[in-house]
Amino acid sequence: MTTIVGTPRLAARGLDAGYPGRRVIEGLDLEVSPGRITMIIGANACGKSTLLGVLARLRAPLGGLVELGGVDASTLSRRRFAQTVGLLPQHPTAPDGLSVAELVARGRHPHRGVFRRWSAADSAIVDEAMARTGVSELADRPVGDLSGGQRQRVWIAMALAQDPQILLLDEPTTFLDLSHQLEVLDLLRELNRTRGTTIVVVLHELNLAARYADELIVMSQGRIVAHGAPAAVLTPEVVAEAFSLDALVIPDPLTATPLVIPVPGGAHVHGDAEQDHAPTVRNEK
Repeated sequence: MTTIVGTPRLAARGLDAGYPGRRVIEGLDLEVSPGRITMIIGANACGKSTLLGVLARLRAPLGGLVELGGVDASTLSRRRFAQTVGLLPQHPTAPDGLSVAELVARGRHPHRGVFRRWSAADSAIVDEAMARTGVSELADRPVGDLSGGQRQRVWIAMALAQDPQILLLDEPTTFLDLSHQLEVLDLLRELNRTRGTTIVVVLHELNLAARYADELIVMSQGRIVAHGAPAAVLTPEVVAEAFSLDALVIPDPLTATPLVIPVPGGAHVHGDAEQDHAPTVRNEK
């Protein structure tokens, strides 16, 4: 049986990815820093979600490989991989009638073998995940009856119940108002700081990404155009290249992290304008 040795490091080597007849990503190399928060940003259709899906083994690469702890991820069983890597996709769905508690409990499946019964420890982990995401009072409610924001917090609770060492999230603040977006990102930062969980997040909000990330990955047209600390990466030149947007980048007055301010009339149109959209940029206070 293939095993993972040492600190799990998620990496892509010469990665090609996409769909039949269309490659979105070609020859991409990436190493996700263990124990840090990495945010992936870029215009729509640049390959962010495709990259995350391949890293999470939702789709097979068209070329190259994904490594986990120095091991070709395709050689690991799905259960073994899921014990280490958790995923919250962009548009998750739950079976009709499933309760919140039942959905969150599904996060424990990778840790339960054929002969391992549900334990008190499993219950404690599920309860903690619901408490940390503020959904304990919704435990008996059907997931389908919840608001968009409530459902998103329940899905995050399920990902936390999986107790992964690496957590991948595709737009986890979707459907949430600003206060709940901050709550979710604060929760992810707490998880990273207290448990050392490696967290990778695809996010549209540039200023929130810069505020919460230890590292930013900026993508454009299926390639990485910049990767590093937010202050080093989020420059007017990089914003122009990735988003076709003229912008000022100044220190946030509260956090000193980069703050992107679009210049009026500074957006440009790509040849792929029908697929790309201007980024959501919020001046967080």
